Amino acid sequence: MCTAFTYATKDFYFGRNLDYEFSYGETVTVTPRNYDFPDGLFSAPHYAMVGMAYVQNGYPLYYDAANEHGLCMAGLNFPDYAAYLPYQKEKENIPPFAFIPWVLGQCKTVPQAKELLKKTSLLNAPFSEELPLTPLHWMIADKESAITVEPMDGGLKIYDNPIGVLTNNPPFEMQLFALNNYPYLSKDAPPRQFCGKIPLYAYSRGLGALGLPGDLSSQSRFIRGAFCKLNALADDTEEESVGQFFHMLGFVEQPRGCVRLKPQVYEMTLYSSCINASRGIY
Repeated sequence: MCTAFTYATKDFYFGRNLDYEFSYGETVTVTPRNYDFPDGLFSAPHYAMVGMAYVQNGYPLYYDAANEHGLCMAGLNFPDYAAYLPYQKEKENIPPFAFIPWVLGQCKTVPQAKELLKKTSLLNAPFSEELPLTPLHWMIADKESAITVEPMDGGLKIYDNPIGVLTNNPPFEMQLFALNNYPYLSKDAPPRQFCGKIPLYAYSRGLGALGLPGDLSSQSRFIRGAFCKLNALADDTEEESVGQFFHMLGFVEQPRGCVRLKPQVYEMTLYSSCINASRGIY
């Protein structure tokens, strides 16, 4: 599965862990401004973008990317829920593999992306027989805000994402609601209110986060990632900001061997990425 974050100090940062059982050979990829996509996706000029992609026959199949204006986007696994539709009249029908360049090629901000999504439908069309459709949902973010976009049976559902974190299942509104189960978590030492008769003492630092889920499920990674992101502090320097961002990703990474899918096949964090979207540094 995967986890994506936004983070802001002086600059705006965006990135993710890609968790999967094998690599397709993805690599950091730059799509120049007005690049001629092989399928004719763009009939008009489009913005430049940089991100992680599997390049197939000249087509960048992006996992995550940011464009030259600082708008960022990442696709994360969304099995059992994602639904791609047949051709929809009066909609721009975009195959899921082209969704990231479709948005980042035309939009500078999240509000612009929201307007574009109103007329967009994700088409039930794979890239090729060798690369079938992957069930995904996406986080789109700029320095001001973030949204989660989920393809469902009735079309695209768009949620404001005030946390700036996304994992996988269940749907985002359920993940967000689950934060209500952890109102007591704190970066501070907890008050000793068990009772007044037993002299309890704080035997360790970090007891304010006692009860923070530590398992590797997507729901638990969302809770853990939200707690970390909303409390993590860094100075405004690039070194400090990027270092803290990778600490956050390490907080939710998948070590090889801990999630077995079948004999000798394990999910693991294949790569962790961070982009300074304010300056276009991946």
